[in-house]
Amino acid sequence: MPNEGSYEAALKRSNEIHADLPVHPEKYTMLTGDRPTGRLHLGHYFGTLVDRVRMQDMGIKTNVIIADYQVITDRDTTEHIADNVYNMVIDYLACGLDPAKTMIFTHSAVPALNQLMLPFLSLVSEAELQRNPTVKAEQEASGHALTGLLLTYPVHQACDILFCKGNIVPVGRDQLPHIEQTRLIARRFNERYDRVFPEVAGLLTSTPLLPGLDGRKMSKSYGNSIDISMSAEETAKLIKKSKTDSERMITFDPEARPGVSALLTTAGICAGRDPEEIADEIGDAGAGALKRYVTDAVNGYFEPIRARRAELERDRGYIRDVLADGNRRANEIADATLAEVRAAMGMVY
Repeated sequence: MPNEGSYEAALKRSNEIHADLPVHPEKYTMLTGDRPTGRLHLGHYFGTLVDRVRMQDMGIKTNVIIADYQVITDRDTTEHIADNVYNMVIDYLACGLDPAKTMIFTHSAVPALNQLMLPFLSLVSEAELQRNPTVKAEQEASGHALTGLLLTYPVHQACDILFCKGNIVPVGRDQLPHIEQTRLIARRFNERYDRVFPEVAGLLTSTPLLPGLDGRKMSKSYGNSIDISMSAEETAKLIKKSKTDSERMITFDPEARPGVSALLTTAGICAGRDPEEIADEIGDAGAGALKRYVTDAVNGYFEPIRARRAELERDRGYIRDVLADGNRRANEIADATLAEVRAAMGMVY
């Protein structure tokens, strides 16, 4: 029998839930989100946004947090944060999230959510926080000293998930330790005080990772990403500048030809085709023909999304209203959950 915290056990739970979602969508409350550190790109779109829209349309309770407090886990400034938040909401709506079905809200606007940090911190040891692999990896990547906020990042994520009684969280394998921490916190609270919180499971995503234009992971910090908000012309220019190699024959070989293969993968995902099939079709027409194909595939796929985005961008008042309504709903839920927590702890005076 695999240990409950193992990858095998998490995968088994995830597969069972994936099979049950279309049958019993009403049993599930999903929480997911993003840090507003810049524009969302194609990696975000194919990696998570498509799945969020699919779950929303299935009838699952869908909640998306814009984790603005988490920006300062590894950064010294919030200079562009308001612009990033508004553009994130515009991207969400343009990609198909419906504010009537999905609650979109920000960390900083929901005090009762953040107040859960205090009882939750009492349920974890310093050693558990120190050994969380994601915290270690993010600290190394940032080059910063370990801040208290970064150390307690998994606990803050537990507050995000549990304040709305979330029981599923779409994750990649590397984020499973956060889910395990949330499961432990919920279980310890329920055992110590009273049953308030659900069992949480990570919903492992099967979406292939979309590489950046250079074959590495698509990331703003690598400068290899195509943003959802880019125009068709900006996209064409970026793809044209991307590095390939001197070999004229186009082949799909991610190890030996990362740049060419990244372009083929992007084209394949946008065109709904196999990258190897596209490579065979282009053959010895060279990198120029490949880049034209990729540009057409990306711009064709995102044309309706970008048209919707342009409409939304012109109505900043509506975007503010969407966020205000999401924050209002999140506050109602968080206040009710905090009241339950205080009652369970005997702290109602």
